[in-house]
Amino acid sequence: MRYPVNLSPDDDGSILVTFPDIPEALTRGVDVADALSMAVDALETALRLYMREWRDFPIPSQVNGRETASLGLRSALKVAIYRAIRMRDWRKPDLARALDADLSVVDQLLDLRHASTVAEVEAAFTVCGVEADIMIFERA
Repeated sequence: MRYPVNLSPDDDGSILVTFPDIPEALTRGVDVADALSMAVDALETALRLYMREWRDFPIPSQVNGRETASLGLRSALKVAIYRAIRMRDWRKPDLARALDADLSVVDQLLDLRHASTVAEVEAAFTVCGVEADIMIFERA
């Protein structure tokens, strides 16, 4: 879930951020650091759109030395649930039945801005037949 970004100066002196893999994600910042910070929000917003429209996510292209934007841990786990549901060819009601839960619980599990618990996320992974494997690395 690490998407490369293109950074370019905009006409107003700001830094324009575009995603080669996600044309819906577009933002800008006053400088490179601000632009990269804003890129994370733009990425999350675009992926929320994909989820709302029940579409597959574009696969990130090769970084090739470009800057990147990636989701935070909670959002990445929720995206993994979404992908697991789609791999099983399920819809939200199918996950709700498997969890023996209300559809509102599934809506929260798939809401990148809702603070679902680790137990809820793990339960979704279990009923979908997937596991999470977390990789920790030092920032460059």
